[in-house]
Amino acid sequence: MKISLRLIVSLVVVLTAAIALFTLNQTRREYDRLTNDLSRRAQLLAESLQEATAPVLAAQNPSALKRIVDKFGNRERLTGIAVFDPAGVLLAATSNLTNTASLLDVPAVLASGEDRAELVDRDGHSLHVYALPLVDGERVLGALAVVHDADYIRARVKQIWTDNFFHLLTYAFAIAVTTLIVVRWSIAGPIARMAEWMQQLRLGYDTPGKPPVHEPLFRPLASEAARMVTSLTQARASAEQEARLRQSSESLWTAERLKEFVRGRLQGRAFVLVSNREPYVHTRRGKAIECVVPASGLVTALEPVMRACEGLWVAHGSGDADAATVDEDDRVRVPPDEPAYTLKRVWLTKEEEEGYYYGFANEGLWPLCHIAHTRPVFRSGDWAAYQAVNAKFAAAVLSEIKDSVEPLVLVQDYHFALLPRLIKAARPDARVGLFWHIPWPNAEAVAICPWQREILDGMLGADLIGFHIQFHCNNFLDTIDRVLECRLDRERFAVTRESHTTLVRPYPISVAPWETPDPGPRDRDALLKEAGLPAVRIGVGVDRIDYTKGLLERFRGIERLFEKYPEFRERFVFVELGAPSRTHIPRYHDLVSEIDAEVDRINWRFRTKTWSPILFLKQHHSHREILRWYRAAEVCLVTSLHDGMNLVAKEYVSARQDGLGALILSVFTGASREMTDALIVNPYDTEQLADAIRYALAMPPDEQRRRMLALREQIRSYNVYRWAAALVDDLSQVRVTSAEPAPP
Repeated sequence: MKISLRLIVSLVVVLTAAIALFTLNQTRREYDRLTNDLSRRAQLLAESLQEATAPVLAAQNPSALKRIVDKFGNRERLTGIAVFDPAGVLLAATSNLTNTASLLDVPAVLASGEDRAELVDRDGHSLHVYALPLVDGERVLGALAVVHDADYIRARVKQIWTDNFFHLLTYAFAIAVTTLIVVRWSIAGPIARMAEWMQQLRLGYDTPGKPPVHEPLFRPLASEAARMVTSLTQARASAEQEARLRQSSESLWTAERLKEFVRGRLQGRAFVLVSNREPYVHTRRGKAIECVVPASGLVTALEPVMRACEGLWVAHGSGDADAATVDEDDRVRVPPDEPAYTLKRVWLTKEEEEGYYYGFANEGLWPLCHIAHTRPVFRSGDWAAYQAVNAKFAAAVLSEIKDSVEPLVLVQDYHFALLPRLIKAARPDARVGLFWHIPWPNAEAVAICPWQREILDGMLGADLIGFHIQFHCNNFLDTIDRVLECRLDRERFAVTRESHTTLVRPYPISVAPWETPDPGPRDRDALLKEAGLPAVRIGVGVDRIDYTKGLLERFRGIERLFEKYPEFRERFVFVELGAPSRTHIPRYHDLVSEIDAEVDRINWRFRTKTWSPILFLKQHHSHREILRWYRAAEVCLVTSLHDGMNLVAKEYVSARQDGLGALILSVFTGASREMTDALIVNPYDTEQLADAIRYALAMPPDEQRRRMLALREQIRSYNVYRWAAALVDDLSQVRVTSAEPAPP
């Protein structure tokens, strides 16, 4: 009510001031108009009298003058007429005009020889006096005065003020009523609904996922409230889990716990993470700039860690609007809505990106490490670009840590195999870690690379190298043993080369828990309607479109399912969320065409008027969209032909808060070592894959819950925060050479 009153008073005050200024201007213009009009009428009358009185005045005939002024003295609003001789003595005047001396300074008019008009007040009345010298050639005969009643001018001005005052009262009343209605309807009502919604949230009642207001005025508030709901829900869930775990002497790793842990380990030292892919990309949409999260398992895993650690992320600025959003040091705080850490962008030329990323990294190292029946391609020009870009990133990192003592630098993935050595050479006091997100093959496969020695030497510049599983660590040590002169300690899993020791450890990466409430069946029904699907059972796959993901093998397994078990026709649909990737590389471009053709072939074979077996959504999807499909699908297929870990498997399990659903997981993924309660399959075995899908769809709810509970427990106990804590803990305890920071 106080806000409404203040708003009404403010509006009335502003309106009053506006009307006062308007009225003042209006009265001034009306006053000038009426005065000028009266002056013109007086002038016309005086000039008419001048022709009649001048001859009579020259003849000195007072009685004739009196008859003339009386004749003209009955005009509208005319108070009187007076005639004066050259000495200013009154010769004749109308009967109602007295005391002319107080009205007009006749000698002054005669002396100036010019007419004069002015308003004078007498006895509470306003009079307009116009005086005109009477001349005959060069001889002054006297003066003529015309006096009008000017009270109507004052009355007109007063009427304008009065009318506007009543208008002001009318406007003020209308504004007050309208304001009260608008405030109660458009402001007070939504605020009350928002307050009730937040109160229910505070008291722990179930609340909808979105604030109950939709007015544009409240969109910023609703957006912040929705984020607050998510944060509060996550905090409450974490607190409840912590309380439960304390009862059983267990401990859960959360973002807050990781933040405190990293803060204790770093002790004020800088923490820098380096990757090729940036966590946020700024792109132009018309005249606007939009911030999007790229499709990347690395980003999915590391973004929650960086939020907790509040460090610096160095990455390639790939968005067409990235340069427009950074400061003079190429930095920007992210995420945009709730900044938690700093992103530093490194700029690459088109030629550098072509050679380093598309060429050496993704046509050379990627197929080499995955052993997925695609021949690696190694070109000397690509190798030169790879070296140059690694050096450019090293310069960017070194510039950021130049004032830091013993910083921690965590390098990500196969794009930067040379970077650890470059950083360590310039800053021996830095603790440098390298995490290899893809598999490490056997030594015979690595020998294909012409620059294997340089790659391995660059990696051994790190103090700590992490792989997903122990098998990859073993392969790496075997490769080192065959290629380089060094000392291996297989008990400690350490490599010593030129007096520098590198530890090699397995760190199976995981995901952050999905903490958003499950909306239940209504959201599933809405999702199917949006996708144009009938009310059928759903399977889902979420992948970058890559030849290592086994998409063709997956679709052939689905085809075999409908061949062997026709009862699932028109009752089951598989939805593939495929994000296009690296289409600039011919093998990837050809793969998209192969997959499209295979999906079309299978759909053409089995489809009916209302049903198709496969829905291929070939586009980038947000985390929210993926989460909806995870929760809607009864089975998730992960059929990678070779994968370091595969976080889709863990994301699906984390999303299944209802405890239902089944995971079909390739034996060739790192995740299969941990997630043994999934249905483990060989994706090349079409019969086995079809039978696994059928078994998953027929699995009783009790078995689903038993398997899913075990899978969720494994992910809960070893989530991405625990992964990061283990990596940072080991890296922070590495002994390094104390040295002054190198000059920039």
